[in-house]
Amino acid sequence: MKRYLYFTLTLGFLILWSSCRKDFEFSPSTGSLQFSKDTVYLDTVFTNIGSSTYNLKVYNNSDDDISIPSVKLAQGETSNYRLNVDGMAGKSFENIEILSKDSLYIFIESTIDINNFTNPNGTYLYTDQIEFDAGTNQQKVELVTLVQDAIFIYPDRENTTKVIETLTLNIGGELVETNLQGRELLPEELTFTNTKPYVIYGFAAVPPNETLTINAGARLHFHDNSGIIVSNGASLNVNGEFSTDQDLLENEVIFEGDRLEPNFADVPGQWDTIWFLDGSINNTINYATIKNATIALLSDGNPNEATNKLTITNTQIYNSSAFGVLGRNTSIAGENVVINNAGQSSFAGTLGGKYNFTHSTIVNYWNNGFRQFPSVLLNNFILDEDNVATITDLAEANFNNCIIYGNDNPEIILDEIEDDAIVFNFKFTNCLIRFRDNNNNFTGPNYDLEDTNHYEGNTFNEEPNFLDTELNKLIIGDDSAAINKGLSTFATQVPNDILNTNRTTSPDLGAYQHITFPEED
Repeated sequence: MKRYLYFTLTLGFLILWSSCRKDFEFSPSTGSLQFSKDTVYLDTVFTNIGSSTYNLKVYNNSDDDISIPSVKLAQGETSNYRLNVDGMAGKSFENIEILSKDSLYIFIESTIDINNFTNPNGTYLYTDQIEFDAGTNQQKVELVTLVQDAIFIYPDRENTTKVIETLTLNIGGELVETNLQGRELLPEELTFTNTKPYVIYGFAAVPPNETLTINAGARLHFHDNSGIIVSNGASLNVNGEFSTDQDLLENEVIFEGDRLEPNFADVPGQWDTIWFLDGSINNTINYATIKNATIALLSDGNPNEATNKLTITNTQIYNSSAFGVLGRNTSIAGENVVINNAGQSSFAGTLGGKYNFTHSTIVNYWNNGFRQFPSVLLNNFILDEDNVATITDLAEANFNNCIIYGNDNPEIILDEIEDDAIVFNFKFTNCLIRFRDNNNNFTGPNYDLEDTNHYEGNTFNEEPNFLDTELNKLIIGDDSAAINKGLSTFATQVPNDILNTNRTTSPDLGAYQHITFPEED
């Protein structure tokens, strides 16, 4: 009985209380809204590519529930911005309600065609406003977007309908239809300049026996699942030059994704790879920055050519979700190469091949999850789906005056399937290496660090003293164990470091001569 009486009294109180509330009595706004920002910068976008979604928070700090008579874009239906207000999409809205001491989210996007404007000169600053209410109560929030013009390479040749074509590749003289989206570059597309950025959808294939030349200062941006393929008999020549401004990198060739917003600046895996097919020849990359790929550089085949299949110099490779450089029974030479932050290995020479790196910094400070492999992985085999191994020669793998380090241990693995008919040749000379085998997991002649056939003049497990590994700043400081440890023979071969500083007098290990870091406050 008491429980029934309590329920009756409670129900009666709720009915009386609710009848006194003013939940549905909204007063007109009085121009006293507050905003999370007075200007929304949507960062830089390429023409006709949709932006990320940005948000604006609108606050009602008054004691009254209010209704905003109108929320709209100043340019109305012609605006290149799009809004979502309280779950509704559009460009103008009426009677938007906000409870007392509550707030409202507005989401903003844009897609802008730079060709709609007069004399954009490569970039155009597009602006609009969100207007709240009208007359004396009107309040405004500015919208700003910088639009960048570009040269677009779509799978279809007309660049109009964006029809996805299946890419057919010439592999070893045989035409092979792939499941890749993309097309071969046309003759007039085989020189990339620095006039405008290039935005590539799908794979841009260099046709057999042709050369894609990329001039100093060029900028290449790849959409998701996109990249470059260098076909049988074809070549890629990246002709970057030293940049005096190391923030702008005005003369380097830069490869990255097509999202220009700051939040995407260091996100791995935004595009696929630059892939040198078996049969491609005389590929060179000089003064390039390659970042945010899945596999930045993938090279297949041609291990026994008189010249290297791929030569990389003065190049930085960062934030690869799988491998920075992956070689598969191929030949790669590198000087002043810097690789960091890869989901697996920064450098992997697999299925044998021929690899030579001098004065390079090959490290891995991946912090986006667990990685299975070390900074440098060498092996001489591949396993098929039945776990049957194909074994080939590791003809040579030489690392001279290099730094091989990272946030795991050990940072080198020499994974050999022994076969009397197969060679497994490697040598680390005057390198700083992280290799500490506390549990004796790595045994056998490949891990005999006293064997001068494989290891000579190296320094193990001492600190390289990098400036900032998270920001890919791998210059070494005054306290680095790499200082003055370089062999002059190799320094003479590569007399200047990646910043064009002469190293021949007292060579440090890696791609950089050391500097004095500024003291922290």
